Amino acid sequence: MKGTLQLDGVSQVFDTKAGPIRAVDQGNLSINPGEVLCLVGESGSGKTTAARMAAGLTRPSSGTVRYEGTDIWSLRKNEFKTFRRSVQYVHQDPYASLNPTRTIQQTLTAPLLKHGVVKGNKAAVERATELLAKVDLTPPENYLSKYPHQLSGGQRQRVAVARALTLDPKIIIADESTSMLDVSIRISVLAMLGRLRDELGVGFLFITHDLAIAKYFGWRGRTAVMYLGRVVEFGPTPRIINAPTHPYTRALIDAIPEPDPDLTRTKNAESLRSLEIPSLAHLPPGCAFHPRCGRFEDGLCDGAVPQLLAVRDDQAAACHVVQRDGAA
Repeated sequence: MKGTLQLDGVSQVFDTKAGPIRAVDQGNLSINPGEVLCLVGESGSGKTTAARMAAGLTRPSSGTVRYEGTDIWSLRKNEFKTFRRSVQYVHQDPYASLNPTRTIQQTLTAPLLKHGVVKGNKAAVERATELLAKVDLTPPENYLSKYPHQLSGGQRQRVAVARALTLDPKIIIADESTSMLDVSIRISVLAMLGRLRDELGVGFLFITHDLAIAKYFGWRGRTAVMYLGRVVEFGPTPRIINAPTHPYTRALIDAIPEPDPDLTRTKNAESLRSLEIPSLAHLPPGCAFHPRCGRFEDGLCDGAVPQLLAVRDDQAAACHVVQRDGAA
């Protein structure tokens, strides 16, 4: 499909003093224009490493990243430039990702002029003004001459999104792009991103540690849950949120605060044997979640690494117990 970004069996191994660390292990994901794929998991699960490989910022140790069916690392220079224009990255920290010595106008017009999207400064400023309006920074003329330090966190992140839109991308990779914002600002930024998805047909690889955010932004899309470098559950977001099958996904759902105390008391929480996350340098045998899993079975869970297999229609889980007994 035109504009489709795929990760086919990608792995990323880093050499450290503690030995090789497999940050991502045989990941398989695909994102289409106009769709949302949420990638969720705790810190250290490999989400950002997977995102950097998807964006072409890091070459995988093995596996293939494909854009429109072609391995991006086999592209010629001009073809790779087209790919990088089509897949844009929005970082977690909008202040660190914006050049503090450039005005907002300079930040937005530079890629427009460099890549020949428009001709001349006047056209570039007009386009920058349009982009600021698209991300709800109005009136845009009030922001063009400002520097990043003169904006709030939410405003800076909107500028970062506007910069990502300068090259008319097909896919935007948003790496924890709302985690540093206040809750009220976070919702407005998510609403803005959703509107851009619908109006412009932009696809999102949306990375978050918060399943509540994934539910809000990716309800019509799909969600992949990562744990220690591997995708352990995958499916439509409503199924992942309302009917999770993997014990790790259930534990993440149970960690979402419940405002109703009566519901909190009656909540059937997933029991964990341990709160300690194993080190990537010394992963346990078999399922990496088994030292923490309340459904652990000796000789089954600590044997082979479970593969991601279908357990329901459109829903897959990497769990020996769930695959044997069926999804509850």
